[in-house]
Amino acid sequence: MASLSRSAIVRQDVLDLRHFSASSLRDLLTEETELWQRRLRWDYRASAKLLLDYLDSRVLPGFVATEDGRPVGYIFCVYEQHKAVIGDVFATANARERSNRIESRLLEHTLELLQSTPGTGRVETQLLLHPKGQFREVFTENGFDVYPRVFMERPLRHERFADTIPVPPALHLRAWRENDFAAAGRLIAQAYQGHLDSVINDQYRTTAGSLRFLHNIVRFPGCGQFDPETSMVLAHRDREDLAGIVLCSRVNVDTGHVTQLCIEPTLRHNGLGRLLLIECMQALSAQGLNYISLTVTEGNQEALGLYRRMGFKARHTFDAMVWQRS
Repeated sequence: MASLSRSAIVRQDVLDLRHFSASSLRDLLTEETELWQRRLRWDYRASAKLLLDYLDSRVLPGFVATEDGRPVGYIFCVYEQHKAVIGDVFATANARERSNRIESRLLEHTLELLQSTPGTGRVETQLLLHPKGQFREVFTENGFDVYPRVFMERPLRHERFADTIPVPPALHLRAWRENDFAAAGRLIAQAYQGHLDSVINDQYRTTAGSLRFLHNIVRFPGCGQFDPETSMVLAHRDREDLAGIVLCSRVNVDTGHVTQLCIEPTLRHNGLGRLLLIECMQALSAQGLNYISLTVTEGNQEALGLYRRMGFKARHTFDAMVWQRS
């Protein structure tokens, strides 16, 4: 059998992300940005720019896969108090090794690091860009629970809804205000008590955690550019509490994305979730947007059924993964 020439041997390494500058990973992020656009109709440029800024600060934990010294994949994570969140993993389709294998290697290195880090009691991730089941074996072998989720989308087409739902007399429908943070944090914690999604994201379990969640989606571009004009609240007329919220961000020039929809538990099953979603869609349509998207956990059959009845269709499925130290 003929032996391989020296030039055919590819040196492969997995190295600390903090050894790499933003410029060295710019091509990778450009390719990933194009994939976000094709797969999810999502403009990832603002998120990529934020990530590049963090890379130049050399403080972001993660790894880079290289072939002959050339970066072909990366992964990063962030620490939030007692837990770590894996933010993303991506490998170029042009790598000599299959990109799925590179991403799996990066995940294996990261899970080993996080699970051996003292003080890290929990690891979460939602790999939105990657199809459901792609990394299931990697995570389950490391003790993770896996929760399939659905990315849904609906065209707007300047639609008007004939079956609009009247606002109950005790409530007031209005756009989001800057001073709604505290009341919205209380509502989210209340709405997700014992809910499947609070298993996936432990921020939902407390008011303080819900406020951190709100801060992330309103202040940072990870879920698009927050749009207060299409984000709606149902406020009680006789007190400061909120009865329901729908929060929306712009993820592309023609697409809005619902980042949160929840209703006060005692007021559920009265059509209020549908009411808020219709108001949000009409506001997006009035601004000239063509699409609205959202994500929902497969196990949340009630919400999944509502979105299907309102014309949303699955565009993509992905996984959320959670590990809790015993």
